[in-house]
Amino acid sequence: MAYNSEISGSGVESACDLACGTGTTALLLARQGIQMYGVDLSPAMCRLAREKTRRVGLPLRVMAGDMRHFRLPEPVDLILCEFDALNHVARKSDLALVARAVARALRPGGHFYFDVNNRMAFETIWPGTWWVEKPGVALVMHGGYDRPRDRGWTHLEWFLRDGTCWRRRRERFEQVAWTGGEMKDPLRKAGFDKIGAFDATPFFTGDPRIRPGCRTFYLARKPHPAPRP
Repeated sequence: MAYNSEISGSGVESACDLACGTGTTALLLARQGIQMYGVDLSPAMCRLAREKTRRVGLPLRVMAGDMRHFRLPEPVDLILCEFDALNHVARKSDLALVARAVARALRPGGHFYFDVNNRMAFETIWPGTWWVEKPGVALVMHGGYDRPRDRGWTHLEWFLRDGTCWRRRRERFEQVAWTGGEMKDPLRKAGFDKIGAFDATPFFTGDPRIRPGCRTFYLARKPHPAPRP
């Protein structure tokens, strides 16, 4: 994301990439001298992140964990959760668990940064079919919006070259649609006192499908304790 080059001058000394995947963002921040943790539910993603960490020789500690219950060895200044990872929370009631876990892992004055796909994206972008082809990989995606369940869904079918053969894989995943109120209320109840919401359209100028309202960035602050009288 665009903020990566600016974090090193923002007073952030330690951070956690929640749902870190293969560790790309976490390693970008570690390269700037930030003490980094990476948390992901998938053991395979954790393994890939650790392998990448060893190759580049940067100090990233990767841990397997569920974003609803994760714990860090020490509180950090920043927790980020990118690439609509929060849309994958299975039940809307579970967002309260995520918010409490994040608040517990942050230092007073720390921030929680994340982005989500909104209902408009599921209604206007996800329905349709896309074809992506690169050397050794061919991918077909078809998706839609399940209005009664308030969920977007995508079916992926891809082909990977393995020598002279192609291997076929299939996967289907869903994302939950959130309103602004559904997103902010659990954060407030978890103790966050400043919650900003920013339309993400200016960051996707190369994708004409993304219109205002499709995607939102959030930044929430954990307050410092009130001074004693």
